[in-house]
Amino acid sequence: MENIDIFEAEILKSFEKGEFQSVVSKIKLEKFKAAARATAIKDQRVNIRLSLGDLKDIQVRALEEGIPYQTLIASVLHKYVTGKLVDVNEV
Repeated sequence: MENIDIFEAEILKSFEKGEFQSVVSKIKLEKFKAAARATAIKDQRVNIRLSLGDLKDIQVRALEEGIPYQTLIASVLHKYVTGKLVDVNEV
């Protein structure tokens, strides 16, 4: 690999040895997969305008979840219309 520093080389070596473990539980991973499957059938196109700040926040959250931001948006909308979106302030 070109242009990696010592720290990056150590991380790569550890990764190749299998020393890293996912921090996502199997249950949470299954929920992500189910959400992706539920939003996978896309037969309509919608264009929306978002503020730059909201879009950036969505992209960051999607990156944290490990899914494309468009999939996250579709998943949130799906959960909302099916009544599965939970307000964390009401729990």
